[in-house]
Amino acid sequence: RSGVRFWITDDDGSMMSLFWIVIRQLAEIEAMATSKKVIPREEWEKKLNDVKIRKEDMNKLVMNFLVTEGYVDAAEKFQMESGTEPDIDLATITDRMAVKKAVQCGNVEDAIEKVNDLNPEILDTNPQLFFHLQQQRFIELIRNGKVEEALEFAQEELAPRGEENQSFLEELERTVALLAFEDVSSCPVGGLLDISQRLKTASEVNAAILTSQSREKDPKLPSLLKMLLWAQNQLDEKAVYPRINDLSTAKLEDSAV
Repeated sequence: RSGVRFWITDDDGSMMSLFWIVIRQLAEIEAMATSKKVIPREEWEKKLNDVKIRKEDMNKLVMNFLVTEGYVDAAEKFQMESGTEPDIDLATITDRMAVKKAVQCGNVEDAIEKVNDLNPEILDTNPQLFFHLQQQRFIELIRNGKVEEALEFAQEELAPRGEENQSFLEELERTVALLAFEDVSSCPVGGLLDISQRLKTASEVNAAILTSQSREKDPKLPSLLKMLLWAQNQLDEKAVYPRINDLSTAKLEDSAV
């Protein structure tokens, strides 16, 4: 479908319905014998269809995800196509995303400046976040081959953080170990140079900014999916039924009896 209409599908509604169906089914068969109950597809689909999920609620769930993760363009398009109003001025997301993007691109100093421009108290009251940003600065120096500058930075910035907070020592030692290897890509701590490390730090910054704005730091959709997986795992022990194995499609698949 065009735009962001792909977010709202019948399968999405089935996925939300399935969570509640699984919970109810667990209660129904709790007192049954140890043999697993077999629930035919027709019966399972009827149970799903009997649970009504309002499209407005689905739309709010999607908008919550787009706003929390900072997909401004997608949120604007979704707002126009679905008529769902975000609970925040979308323009305020831009500054938060600028910080996140700076970290993802390795421009940590720029990110720190932008965070302080937004709210200086964010880093003042969150020593762990500040340490992780400084850690990322060190990693970027190593990535760019600035070993001497990295060594000086570790002594002047990272080491004092470890002295101030013992909980940072293990991470500090692991990070500084990058200096001991000529070929950091193959060293035991080389994973710190992966893009995933940048993304992890960027996500932490994003969450801190959201918290400072008195907003939920995590979108609701991933939590809902985790609840669905947990519920299915619980029911797997007691019944054979059509389950969702691929969350991206929410397609029901028959289980082997």
